[in-house]
Amino acid sequence: MMFDAVIIGAGVTGSAIARELARYEAKICVLEKNADVCEGTSKANSALIHAGFDAEPGTMKAKMNAKGNAMMDKISAELDVPFERIGALVCCFDESGIPALEELLEKGRKNGIPDLEIVDAKKAKELEPALQDNIVAALWAQTSGITCPFELTIGFAENAAMNGVEFRLNTTVSGIEKTDGGYRIETSGGAVGAKAVINAAGIYADEIHNMVCGDKIKITPRKGEYNLLDRAAKGLVRHTVFLLPTKLGKGVLVTPTIFGNPLVGPTSVDIDDKEQNRTSTDGLNEVREKSSTSVKNVPLGMTITSFAGLRAHMDITDGSDDFILGETAEGFFDAAGIESPGLSSSPAIGEYIAEMVAKKLDLKRNEGFNPNRKRVKHLLWLGMEERKRLIEENPAYGAIVCRCEEVSEGEILDAIHRPLGATTLDGVKRRTRATTGRCQAGFCSPRIMEILARELNLPLTQIKKNGGASVEVIEKTRKGAQI
Repeated sequence: MMFDAVIIGAGVTGSAIARELARYEAKICVLEKNADVCEGTSKANSALIHAGFDAEPGTMKAKMNAKGNAMMDKISAELDVPFERIGALVCCFDESGIPALEELLEKGRKNGIPDLEIVDAKKAKELEPALQDNIVAALWAQTSGITCPFELTIGFAENAAMNGVEFRLNTTVSGIEKTDGGYRIETSGGAVGAKAVINAAGIYADEIHNMVCGDKIKITPRKGEYNLLDRAAKGLVRHTVFLLPTKLGKGVLVTPTIFGNPLVGPTSVDIDDKEQNRTSTDGLNEVREKSSTSVKNVPLGMTITSFAGLRAHMDITDGSDDFILGETAEGFFDAAGIESPGLSSSPAIGEYIAEMVAKKLDLKRNEGFNPNRKRVKHLLWLGMEERKRLIEENPAYGAIVCRCEEVSEGEILDAIHRPLGATTLDGVKRRTRATTGRCQAGFCSPRIMEILARELNLPLTQIKKNGGASVEVIEKTRKGAQI
């Protein structure tokens, strides 16, 4: 089958590009090796929309971060994605760090970031009473925000699908060959053709790039470990609290999340294995130690889960540090090396790459494009009157499945039957928050599996946690129960 454009990767970058390309009259396909969108870097990060003060002025990171941040109010409204501008403090606990704060301020100003200022210890403590008493000064960035990376990625992807983009999940790319009309892409589901190819493959973007381009690149996975705290710890901090950044990144932070659970992390360690996302004792000890440097009494005993994410760090020997964005071979477009601030930059990257592809292919605007999408309604966040109305319309909303997060059967059914609906336990989790609470799936998983099996007309032995071989039930016992 021949497409105008094929996007490889359905993380936040690939999904944002897909949505923006849907604004044009074109036949578009997204290939994703996993069972769902948002399965790579996009599922495990700090969930921050960075202000944009620390990227080197003039780089694509700086440009995309600043523009992406400015786009988030409109994007979140159109896609019904939660987003709050809570502000961030980059904290200095030694007088010797003041010049570094001033350098960040100057970078921010060169990048066009509004509402930046250095505040003294008294003002910093007024803004964030949880800061350690030895605070000296802080950079106060008012436009920094928080979102849900699951919701943002799924919002981009669902809206793209609603506007005609085809998504092929469980489809691994094994080879790309240049043809007279564009490219032939070999996949686990058969070959597809494309006039243009967009590489948004995250930590595997180097492998896709190197199939086509003579100038080889290398991506090193950079692992970051986190602790997520119980929502009972809500209010630990009001804003995102950073330490001064290093060459390895922005360091261990403490931040609220959009759903009230404080998040602490990440570490930053370069590794070789692109599938190694396990947490470690050393990593979580580092999170504990460094978070206590900035914030008093971080209640890590209230941790409900720990996790690790992998960032796509470009391994470049000349010291440059930037996204690779643009046409790097005839009709082949890279969105590679998208590490932090990738989530913040995603709306701008989507627009930037889509405009380049549209110009290359001479695409016309799609006048029927609908930018709006509604997410799954979360019962926990609704008032009593709206809950009552929902239950009257559909009694399934009155059947609570996940007690920790008050997720109803109605929400799970919506997650399964909407565009690009959930087919796995993690797919339900990312669309509804079921299994993300204090018990971490201990009570609700069996019921969610039953609902998935019933709605997808599958046996329980085929219901998976996140695709691949991640089955939850192996076989039937002699008594008819399943284990």
